[in-house]
Amino acid sequence: MSVPGWQGRYFEDFSSGDVYRHPLGRTISDADNTWFTLLTMNTAQLHFNEVYAEQSEWGKPLVVSTLTLAIAVGQSVTDTTQNGFANLGFENVQFTKPVYAGDTLWAESLVLSVRESRSRPFSGIVRIKTRALNQHGHEVLSFVRTFGVYKRADDPFKSAYPTPERPIDGDS
Repeated sequence: MSVPGWQGRYFEDFSSGDVYRHPLGRTISDADNTWFTLLTMNTAQLHFNEVYAEQSEWGKPLVVSTLTLAIAVGQSVTDTTQNGFANLGFENVQFTKPVYAGDTLWAESLVLSVRESRSRPFSGIVRIKTRALNQHGHEVLSFVRTFGVYKRADDPFKSAYPTPERPIDGDS
């Protein structure tokens, strides 16, 4: 018997006041930071030049703040926008402590509001506050995000999984 894995939340599953502790932590490496500076054409030497960064008040390179934001958003997807179709806005993005290569980030989100969409009857609008914590429990980032999410009955992707040509068996 096929048992579905986690399918994510639909509009009906969100309630104001709910807090989701996103399950996956992520340790940031020097390579992550270097690649992100290259991909985004960030030329601030504080992120990739150790000699330069040693002269700063932090004494070592900082992780690019938008990488920290991208990781926190990504960590939240499994609980928030797995069935979303659009980010509608980011507000009040605050980087509250520096992040360094070797830090492990965790994220959690608080549902601030939930409402039906006025223009897309197949969906709703959810507004959340997300924060990222480092391995010491210090908040390093917080932001508010608004997104559109499908209603369960109207998810156009719920049948995207292909039908196997034969059942899976236990034989190797």
